Amino acid sequence: MSDAFENYLREWVDISDEELQLIRAASTEKTLRKWQSILHDGEVWKITCFILSGCFRLYRFDDDGVDHTLRFGVENWWISDQESYNHDMPFKYNIEALAASKVIIWTKNDWEELMMTIPALTLFNEKLLARGYETSQQRIYSLISSSAEKKYLEFQKTYPEVFNKVPLHMVASYLGISRETLSRIRKEFTKPK
Repeated sequence: MSDAFENYLREWVDISDEELQLIRAASTEKTLRKWQSILHDGEVWKITCFILSGCFRLYRFDDDGVDHTLRFGVENWWISDQESYNHDMPFKYNIEALAASKVIIWTKNDWEELMMTIPALTLFNEKLLARGYETSQQRIYSLISSSAEKKYLEFQKTYPEVFNKVPLHMVASYLGISRETLSRIRKEFTKPK
């Protein structure tokens, strides 16, 4: 398990070296190619996944076959299909690497056992889920209340490491605007003044 993950975890909670050793022993590092999927529509998400490097997106297709990006994930972030994970059921989401990537994964059973054994990990997980909920709530508010220009500026400011790593049509999908609208907005903001 990477030192980067251990440092990341210690920023969130107080955890002993022995507890880290248990977490490390249950983990597996995996390398993915660009465009490689780690979840396909109809599969059950049965892992906890921390991104060491690279970039991912969580998306699904609507009834017309148009894909909609719900979330991106980059270095030191987590990526998950939380619905599938919580209900042990297949859902309609896909997760793919947008660049060559490296992750640390734990099986659902191992992660849950670790949380029962290590109270600090349970606290960490609760903080992580709360943060994810808050982020989703802010995103929903932005989608229903902000202009396309404001969404663009917020995304660029909040997620600069994502903005420069993903194709524009995926950013447009995430923002809920057309690629043409995003191109027009970008052009306006990059014009020399």
